[in-house]
Amino acid sequence: MTRTARELLESTTGKLAPDPHANRLLPLIARGAARRDTLAALALEQRHVIAADRRAFLHLAERSAAAGTTAGPECAAFFGMLAEGETLAQDRLGAYAAACGVDTAREAAYEPLADCQAYPAYVAWLALNGSPAEVVLALSANFAAWGGYCATIAESLRRHYGFDDEPCGFFDFFAEPAPELEQRALAAVQGGLDAGGLNESDVHHYGRLLQTYETKFWHALWELDQRIAP
Repeated sequence: MTRTARELLESTTGKLAPDPHANRLLPLIARGAARRDTLAALALEQRHVIAADRRAFLHLAERSAAAGTTAGPECAAFFGMLAEGETLAQDRLGAYAAACGVDTAREAAYEPLADCQAYPAYVAWLALNGSPAEVVLALSANFAAWGGYCATIAESLRRHYGFDDEPCGFFDFFAEPAPELEQRALAAVQGGLDAGGLNESDVHHYGRLLQTYETKFWHALWELDQRIAP
């Protein structure tokens, strides 16, 4: 039986949902036990992630527009919106970083963690090598987990760390429902189906690696939190 774009998106998101215990840092933040230096490292790592992801999404938009396939315009619109979102997120990240005590000197001296930067490195690989419509599906599944993480962090920053709305704005942005982005994702997936179908094996492969690298990101920060002296 032929599945609709929505059915395919929902089933893919369900299959690729991470183990609820995979993110070891999230429970620490949720109860206010993560150190502020760890929260600062999260901001510093995100600076690199956002910049890299924005360039990757722009490249995917360009590839999609140039492909001349049925799904090309829809995929280009989806990735273009993602790139715009990264620009907005970058603007909001500054207030969070400042609330964590990050200044220009600290930012310049910071050495990114390899496991935190594995995720954007793989997104860059997908931008060069992945089929755009299939990348749409894999990314959309990953975003579902990321949005949930951000909602938890935003609530905890207010409750346990005394942050007000502006420093929490970065996480609020990703935690908020994004109906327009979802519609663009559905249009891109439908375009892929109309063009002859999607390789669900590749989608699963892309999505599984994205989730694995996402887990590595949080685990690296959890390990950092364990090493920081009280």
